Amino acid sequence: MASRWPERLWIVRHGESAGNVARDLAQGRGLPRIDIAERDVDVPLSRLGERQACALGHWFAALPEAERPQVVLTSPYLRALGTADIMRDCGGFSGEVQRPVPDERLREKEFGILDRLTSHGIAEAHPDQAEFRRLLGKFYHRPPGGESWCDVILRLRSALDTLSLHHAGRRVLVVTHQVVVLCLRYLLEEMTEAQILAVDRAADVANCSVTEYRLDPADGQNGRLRLHAYNFVAPLEQEGAPVTWEPDAAVAAR
Repeated sequence: MASRWPERLWIVRHGESAGNVARDLAQGRGLPRIDIAERDVDVPLSRLGERQACALGHWFAALPEAERPQVVLTSPYLRALGTADIMRDCGGFSGEVQRPVPDERLREKEFGILDRLTSHGIAEAHPDQAEFRRLLGKFYHRPPGGESWCDVILRLRSALDTLSLHHAGRRVLVVTHQVVVLCLRYLLEEMTEAQILAVDRAADVANCSVTEYRLDPADGQNGRLRLHAYNFVAPLEQEGAPVTWEPDAAVAAR
């Protein structure tokens, strides 16, 4: 019986964005708000992020054609689309990939009224939300107009169903965001809240890092995707592209 899962699944966080840089600057200066002119969906890659994306594309390009991604799905946010486009231009995909396909279910976690606020800004402007988050934990806390991690997980369950329905047995690359990478691990590895939050505490997901799953067809009726690599940054290091770890948004909101 054929497996319902892809043969191989790579999950990549987008390259460093202008928003990552602005967030670090605001947080370092103790400012309440992140200075970004664009909507979150429109925040582009930084120059370094473009370099990281091309380094990763070169790494995939060095693989045999029969081992490169056949399907590329991406968040519709500009920084994710830009990462996928640069990887393609740098030779990272098989000839089957005509273009990366955006899927809104892979978008960044929505922060609602906490959007663009640093941890200082949240404490000043919305102390009630800071307290709710402390009581509930970020896995369950949903800021007004935003999402909890659970909300992200609900839409990702649907995305994984689409993956199994349309792309079983193929090599699939997903380009997305830090929280989505973690929530996909939660789902694919059947983790508990405590387990995935421990992974999150251990280290941020690096920009253009690779999380890779490979199919074990002998595990269960439909096989199982097994974690092969997490936060893999050797492709960047091989080309001398600096590795960055900045969160996408306010530390307190993520």
